[in-house]
Amino acid sequence: IGLTDTDISMKGAVMRQLEWDPEVDATAIGVTAKNGAVTVTGYINSYVGKLAAERAAKPVRGVRAVANDVEVRLKLGRMDTDIGADVLRAMELCGTIPETVQAAVHHGHVTLTGKVDWMFEKRQAEKVVRHLRGVRDVTNYIAIAPQAVARDVRHRIVEALHRNANLDSRNITVSVAGGTALLTGTVGTWVQRGSAERAAFDAPGIARVDNRIAVESRGDLDELC
Repeated sequence: IGLTDTDISMKGAVMRQLEWDPEVDATAIGVTAKNGAVTVTGYINSYVGKLAAERAAKPVRGVRAVANDVEVRLKLGRMDTDIGADVLRAMELCGTIPETVQAAVHHGHVTLTGKVDWMFEKRQAEKVVRHLRGVRDVTNYIAIAPQAVARDVRHRIVEALHRNANLDSRNITVSVAGGTALLTGTVGTWVQRGSAERAAFDAPGIARVDNRIAVESRGDLDELC
């Protein structure tokens, strides 16, 4: 089956968004689109740029899924020992990452392990590492230490969703079991889906968010009404 006009239009819109984003060097990046699913391919010179390409594609109207097949090709490679030293220093300078976090580097691929008390600490460790020169990829295996989940944590997550001015939470349902928050329902954009996930992650005692929120365009939502 050939591409529809909508597929072609979406491909062009995503490509223009990549070219517009100052964090993305779109010179060697290509885009395919089919029924709301976008695939970004090619290569770029940094891991941060790869993540930025994915982030830039998600908010485009009509995009429901993004596959990031961009390869990181460094202009100038670095020794793993040098990258490892930079990783440790970056985490020390951050000040919010506990010493229980460990890192291993192999051919520019960084693997993070250990245990922390908060999801914020896990995300922060990955954030400070992915910007370092020479990093090709980051795998985050850091575990959240088990702790008692507040009895009203579901209510607190729902309140956080309602407070978010950029999020229409009327069609989102939240349930909590142990340290996992389950999000279901629909939103209009990937940005809203990400906002809902971040709100749940910031709740006390939450170690995992199972985000099953579907992204449906405004036209799709209107048809359901």
